[in-house]
Amino acid sequence: MEEPKRTLAYICPKCGQSVVVEQSEFRLAAAPCKLPCPCGGSALQVEMEADHADLTVPCPYCKEDHHIRCPAHAFLREKALAFSCKATGLDCLYVGESGPVFRALRRLEESAQQAQEQIGEERTFLNPVIMTEMMEELRDIAARGGISCACGSKEYRIQVGYSSIELQCAACGSKLRLPAATGEDLEDLCCKSMLLLGEKGGN
Repeated sequence: MEEPKRTLAYICPKCGQSVVVEQSEFRLAAAPCKLPCPCGGSALQVEMEADHADLTVPCPYCKEDHHIRCPAHAFLREKALAFSCKATGLDCLYVGESGPVFRALRRLEESAQQAQEQIGEERTFLNPVIMTEMMEELRDIAARGGISCACGSKEYRIQVGYSSIELQCAACGSKLRLPAATGEDLEDLCCKSMLLLGEKGGN
């Protein structure tokens, strides 16, 4: 029988390329593993204990290593696990079966590419990846008809700033400012099904 394997994927903070490694469960459990990027600029480290896995994950967003502890059963058996950067809330590591991991990594790469295209050669936003995700979420809310003003109008303008997004009612001028710099800002927007201009926050 083929030995069970796990796929691990992260983005190297040094060269920006995706690093995908497949390891057998036996290899992961037998000894600490260091899974480097081919550029030599970073490495994912995995150390299995009886009941948990200790992970050292290089992060492309905050440029720091994240130290994560995961239950051993989840690490070895879940179809897909996502671990995120504490500073931005964005995924920095995927672990699981090859299919789900590659699909998740592809979505992450697309978001990163969109952010890069948006900023061009200059740093237009404080956190380009968060800004891109915020704009995507706003488009989803708008597509559901979830953006309106207390005056009754559903027409609005969007102004994107360095670290925030401002919605302004086209009828009465009421505004709603959304901070767009951190993972908490993105998480707060994702929790909202509606945004109401003219009042602080949304529902």
